[in-house]
Amino acid sequence: MLNERWNIDKEERREGRVSLPKEWAFTLNTRWDTAVLSKEIREEYVGLLKIRKEEREIAKHLAQTSSNKRMRYLFYVMTKDKTIYDFSEYRDLLKSNRVSPNNAYVYLENNYFVGYDLVSYLYPFLHQGVPLVHAITLINAYLSKLGFENEFYPIAPATGLKYIAMLYKYPDVDRIAVEVADIDTVATNTSLLALIHNVLGTKRMTDDEVKDDEVKEITSQFISQKLFAGHTFIEAQDIIREYYKNHNASLAKEVEAIKEAYNRIFRQFRLEYDLNTKQFQGSDRS
Repeated sequence: MLNERWNIDKEERREGRVSLPKEWAFTLNTRWDTAVLSKEIREEYVGLLKIRKEEREIAKHLAQTSSNKRMRYLFYVMTKDKTIYDFSEYRDLLKSNRVSPNNAYVYLENNYFVGYDLVSYLYPFLHQGVPLVHAITLINAYLSKLGFENEFYPIAPATGLKYIAMLYKYPDVDRIAVEVADIDTVATNTSLLALIHNVLGTKRMTDDEVKDDEVKEITSQFISQKLFAGHTFIEAQDIIREYYKNHNASLAKEVEAIKEAYNRIFRQFRLEYDLNTKQFQGSDRS
């Protein structure tokens, strides 16, 4: 049976958290043989295509918006109508009830990078592993999705969040790199929800405010995990940088293992945008 060959949880497949196995590695443009694939698998694959189409549209919208205007802030929230608010503006709109937390859709980390950095360019989600004031974008985003708020960190109720996105703009090389991932998928694959429960406890999950020290503790536990072929976020970055910058060929297998772990964890859709030609290059690296 094909389902047995997948060796994955049925519920995960229905939620779009996994891709077809390599031996059934269809692309977005592939037509499948209805005599080969069962109705259930066709429906699941159609669902995956829908998710990827949505991620592609989000990535294109973010890249074009960033290319057309200077987005000066680090964190943004995009609502379901594709309006993009910087986080302070979004927080103010929440307080005045002019936007609903259920209308939040994408949590964006926006970076303007002078020069060029291979780690952030090739692995945007990996680069968030360097804590900014002891915070990581995924943690901020997921705590927001759970309805928490914190005045110091970019955390505010955004219960409608479905995606997290990382955008890096490199004006020196006329390039934008965007990756979009399903936030629940990433939280599951990184054990983030379990860490949050461990730190906050069941009673704290009913309280809207998350304390600074609690965010720091979640972050500390999160980045200490060896998620990338036995390496932490920061260790993986150091290995990749050593491999590319200093041409250390002995690290080739480790870099490949880190890459496979990265793609398995984030299951991201990646889009690159050339600021000169206005052309897109996209890929499904899950």
